[in-house]
Amino acid sequence: MSNPTNLRYTAEHEWLALDGELARVGVTAFAADALGDVVYVDLPQVGATITAGESCGELESTKSVSDLYAPVTGEVVEVNEAVDADPSLVNSDPFGAGWLFVVKVAETGELLDAAAYDALLDA
Repeated sequence: MSNPTNLRYTAEHEWLALDGELARVGVTAFAADALGDVVYVDLPQVGATITAGESCGELESTKSVSDLYAPVTGEVVEVNEAVDADPSLVNSDPFGAGWLFVVKVAETGELLDAAAYDALLDA
């Protein structure tokens, strides 16, 4: 699966779609594939302040438990209830229905464009 060019990425394999001061956040197809079948998500709560580069949740798969890192600093304004109810959406549609949360951005972390993220994966 190719990585959408309209998104920004982190070295920890999160993606974000910026829309003004709001950013929708998820994990990349690469991360979803590496995790295996996601069976549980622990997302930050609405109203929580997250900090770029710090853990803000967990994804549990049949293989392991992995930290979810915040790609930006800001306040969580929405979580994806559908993923909470059906974590397999992270695997089946990581760039669509498998999004995780929306954050009101105060500050961005170190973000990559699709080409830089692809280069990171190829390294």
